[in-house]
Amino acid sequence: MKTLTHLLGLAALLSAAATAQTAPPTPRPIPPGEPPVTVTATRNEPTPLEFTADKLARLTVPAGFTLKVMATGLGNARMLHVMPDGGIYLSRRAQGDVWYLKDTDRDGLISATERRQVAQNMKLAHGMDVKDGRLYVVGEKTIWVMDMARDGSLSVPRVFADGFPDAGQHPARSLKWGPDGFLYASFGSTNNDAPPQNPEEATLLRISPDGKTREVYARGLRHTIGFGWHPLSGVLYGADQGSDWHGDNIPPEEINVIERGKNYGWPFCYGDKQPDPYVNVGNIPGKITKAEYCAGTQGSVLNYTAHAAAIAMNYYTGTQFPADYRNDAFIAYRGSWNRTEPSGYEIARVVFDAQNRPQSIEPFVTGFVFQDGDVWKQFGRVAGVATYTDGSLLFTDDQSGVIYRVMYTGGN
Repeated sequence: MKTLTHLLGLAALLSAAATAQTAPPTPRPIPPGEPPVTVTATRNEPTPLEFTADKLARLTVPAGFTLKVMATGLGNARMLHVMPDGGIYLSRRAQGDVWYLKDTDRDGLISATERRQVAQNMKLAHGMDVKDGRLYVVGEKTIWVMDMARDGSLSVPRVFADGFPDAGQHPARSLKWGPDGFLYASFGSTNNDAPPQNPEEATLLRISPDGKTREVYARGLRHTIGFGWHPLSGVLYGADQGSDWHGDNIPPEEINVIERGKNYGWPFCYGDKQPDPYVNVGNIPGKITKAEYCAGTQGSVLNYTAHAAAIAMNYYTGTQFPADYRNDAFIAYRGSWNRTEPSGYEIARVVFDAQNRPQSIEPFVTGFVFQDGDVWKQFGRVAGVATYTDGSLLFTDDQSGVIYRVMYTGGN
């Protein structure tokens, strides 16, 4: 039998619970105000032209280097993965497949008989890497794995990991196996200026070796397609694309040291923790000022011309180029579409100093974009870049389906 004291105590608890349920929520601070800003933005998409042999003369490389075409007619040729025996896996995002190419007669060309489709039906297939005799390919929302045969053939693709964020405006995904035995994959933002709704958007993800679990390794990365660990220092660097429609020079393209658990600022900050004046301050978590928010993010270590659109980054690991090129990085800058004077449309070199730290970014292959009277034109949207087995450098043009090869001849 309940005592009166017990019943009174129960009534008091129920009354307190009811009061707690009806208590007004704690008000959030009013977002801090910002002065108005006006942006002048330009949509300037250079007129695309097909590649023809005569256009090769427009391209320039540093003294001592030569540039040749290795293959044509490859469709939407995107990323490259070169095998030790000279075989090349090529992803074609628009076609959702992978091809295997090999210059078997060693004439410097990949003819129609030296190429074949080895995988298909993979939506937006893009980034690739190899581990333990298997090829891993990432598409829009799926990572596939295939067993590799000695002749380059692949087994039927099977799902390694799935359920990644929707692509939105950034469907190009990339992946690489890390030195810790985990798979790293980048997933860009679905929009231009707003914080992501899915916590895996605008991130670099770290995926367990069996594909069953994953974590957000780094966030605030608008679109870091190209990334990788420096061959000597082991530091993870990534090339991030800045936002569109913020003028000709804001924000710059970035090179970042990517560290676990860090926030790289997008969409509120760019470069060396600079607040972006064109992003709505009301969307900042915690309703603090942009300056306060940006102070808690990671700044870039190098910046490059705005809107150049880095799409791939790989380190030069060959021995054909001069010694000071070794372990530098090469970036494919696909090219701008919202800048008065186009940027990108080139292969650039990230120069590392004697302490293996990135020192500067300098053009390496240029000439794909040019002005013809009052009209800008281009005949190449560069995409993948990789060191070839002989120490030359390969890169793709996914607009005309071309693979180019840069060799060092020393001027001979």
